[in-house]
Amino acid sequence: MSIYRNAVWFVKGLQEYTKSGYEAAAKHFSPADLDANLSDRCFMVTGANSGIGKATAQEIAKRGGTVHMVCRNKERAETAKGEIVAQSKNENVHVHIVDMSSARQVWEFAQSFSQNNKLHVLINNAGCMVNQRELTEEGLEKNFATNTLGTYILTTALIPALEKVEDPRVVTVSSGGMLTQKLNVDDLQFEKGTFDGTMAYAQNKRQQVILTERWASQHKEIHFSSMHPGWADTPGKALSSPEEFHKQILSKLRTEAMGADTVVWLAVSPAAVKLPSGQFFQDRKPVATHLPLASSRSSPQEEEKLLAALEEFAQKFKP
Repeated sequence: MSIYRNAVWFVKGLQEYTKSGYEAAAKHFSPADLDANLSDRCFMVTGANSGIGKATAQEIAKRGGTVHMVCRNKERAETAKGEIVAQSKNENVHVHIVDMSSARQVWEFAQSFSQNNKLHVLINNAGCMVNQRELTEEGLEKNFATNTLGTYILTTALIPALEKVEDPRVVTVSSGGMLTQKLNVDDLQFEKGTFDGTMAYAQNKRQQVILTERWASQHKEIHFSSMHPGWADTPGKALSSPEEFHKQILSKLRTEAMGADTVVWLAVSPAAVKLPSGQFFQDRKPVATHLPLASSRSSPQEEEKLLAALEEFAQKFKP
């Protein structure tokens, strides 16, 4: 990981990714952008039982949207659903139990869902940061399987359903941490060298941004976007950050609702789809996907190699 990229990113984060960064940006937000009646719209939110995913599902349910929560843990999902229904007074909230690290499970769920449900907006929020190299039952590195391959399979499998509706959208919750990484297509499962969970996560998030750009160029009728939620105080953030570092910046972290704000805006606002598809957003604005002088850009050939590898993995586990 480049020392230069890391240093520039950290300074940028302290200025922009914190609570104060959000509050400064929010002064320019239009409240009317989220003033929507979503009673005729269906949304899927992965990783919706806590953190930014739950906050996103909550805001959509409050506006009348039908919410499909895709979660791994049934008990936690049902508890979150009960809280969302109670607070939103919206009964159209449904739980689907899927392990996003299992390629076969994701395929089976997406195929079944497409046959029985309508979908207007897919929100790829589920993610993990495993700090020691761990393989899934299918023999895949867990961060890659969850963050990249699971997102790839779910999105590509649901594109035909999205193409059937009006104003379809796909929002992928990436991370500003991807700015520290240049795409490495030669070691997608982190088999070489010493394993670094933070680096693996950031690499996956870079992959998600590239996928979003590629999907946007291939499927013009769907609005694709990726985004950075900022540094939010979520269960995932607490688990993934060193304990001492988390304590030091706790007072600076955004709330879960602040982290979810741009996700919701991209999912429901008429203003969002007036902007070009495929962009990376932060606080409701498109932002650069590379730091200045960071040498993190990949070639078209490298990006093609990524897509080919993901498609090969996807077909291997397709039922």
